[in-house]
Amino acid sequence: MIINKRLNNGAELIMEKIPFARAVAIGIWVKTGSIDEDEKNNGISHYIEHMLFKGTEKRSAKDIAYEIDKIGGQINAFTGKETTCYYVKVLDSHVKEGADVLLDIVFNSIFDDEEMEKEKTVIYEEINMYEDSPQDTVHDLLSQIILDGHPLGQGIIGTHDTISNFTRQSVMDYFKKHYITNNMVISVAGNIDEGEIIDLFQKGIVDKASQFAETYQEIPEYKADRKMKKKDIEQAHLCIGTKGVRLDHDEYYPRAILSNIMGGSMSSRMFQKIREEKGLAYSVYTFTTSYVQDGLFGVYAGVNPNQLMETARLMVEELELLGKDGITIEELNTAKEQLKGNYILNLDSVSGRMASIGKSQLLLGKIYTPDEMIEKINKVSMEDMNKIMKSMTDIDQYSVAVVGKNEVDLSQII
Repeated sequence: MIINKRLNNGAELIMEKIPFARAVAIGIWVKTGSIDEDEKNNGISHYIEHMLFKGTEKRSAKDIAYEIDKIGGQINAFTGKETTCYYVKVLDSHVKEGADVLLDIVFNSIFDDEEMEKEKTVIYEEINMYEDSPQDTVHDLLSQIILDGHPLGQGIIGTHDTISNFTRQSVMDYFKKHYITNNMVISVAGNIDEGEIIDLFQKGIVDKASQFAETYQEIPEYKADRKMKKKDIEQAHLCIGTKGVRLDHDEYYPRAILSNIMGGSMSSRMFQKIREEKGLAYSVYTFTTSYVQDGLFGVYAGVNPNQLMETARLMVEELELLGKDGITIEELNTAKEQLKGNYILNLDSVSGRMASIGKSQLLLGKIYTPDEMIEKINKVSMEDMNKIMKSMTDIDQYSVAVVGKNEVDLSQII
C-alpha cells in the first residue's frame, strides 16, 4: 500500500511498506535538471549534486561517507534532464541514521569556496571520461538533433567553459530557486514504520517552501537532420531516430511495445537481422525516451567503420518492412510479456520501488500500482499498434548521428 502525505513543511512524502524486506531505500527527488538550464549555465544541476556531498554545517565530506559506511549503508545521487535524486539504502534498523545524513546534505550543505573549485576539476575529468564513451556521445548527438533549440537537447554534465564560469553566487541563486520543499518529493520504500518516517521528515526539514512557478520552454518544430562527430576510435557508432511522445501520452505504451519488437530483446527484429543473421554488430538495439514535454525513438549500433553503411541500410530496411507489413499478433503478445517482465523485475528491490514511486509522483503527480501498469500494457491492441506504425516508420522523418574516425556521407544513410 502506498501512502501519500503532504508534510507541514511543504514536502510531499510517498511511502510504501514492504514488510518482508530487511532494507529501506529513501530518496529525496528534486524537480530540476538540465531542462532548467540555458547555454550559459548548462551543467549547474549536476554540479550542485556533486557539491552536496562536499560538507555540511556539521559534517565534512569524509564524515558523510564514514557515517553511512559504519551502518553498512549506501549513499549516492544522480542528475537527469528533468530530475535530481539523492538517496540512501540502509538496513531497516538504521533508518534514522541514514535519513539524518541524507537530510543534512540536501538542506545544510555549505558550498565551501575551496571545495567548489576543487570539484570543478573533478567534473572536468568526468567530462573527459564521458568523451571517451562514444556510445554515450552518439546518443547525446541524436538528442541534440531531435530536440534542437530546447534545453532537453543539452547534455547533463555541461562543458569545460560553462563549469569554469560558475561562481558561488550563481550556484547559490540556482540552488535557492529550485531546492525548495514544494519542488520536491521524498520517496521511501521498505520495512518501515510509517509514523516514524513521517516524524523524521516532519522534524528534519526546516520550512523551505516558497512560491515556485514552473516555466517550460516551447518545443520547437522538428526537422530531420544529420550530424557527425569525428573521434579516433575503432568502431563507428550510429544512431538513427525520430520524434517520440511525452510520458503521459496515449501512445506511450504502444510505442514501448513496438520498440521492444524492433530491438528490445535478443529475439527482436533488429538484433536477429543485424547481429545474428549478418554478424555486423555486437551491440544493436532500439530505445524510447520520454519526458514530461516530449520524447524520441531511436536505433543504435556499434560497428566496424567498413560495415556502417550496410548496417544503416538494414536498419532502414527493417523500419520500411515494419511500415509495409506491420506486426503479428504473436509479436505483440511476446512484447507485452517482455515489457511486463522487465517492469516487474525492476521493482524487485526496495531501491526499484523507491525510484518508481518517487519519479512518477514528481513528474506525473500520480503513482500507478504494478497491477495498473500491467493492465495498461495488456490493454494495448493491434489497432493501437497500427495507429502508430506510420509515424514510427516514416524514414523521411529520421535523423542520423554518427561518431567515428572516418568521414561518412551522411546523406547516403537516409
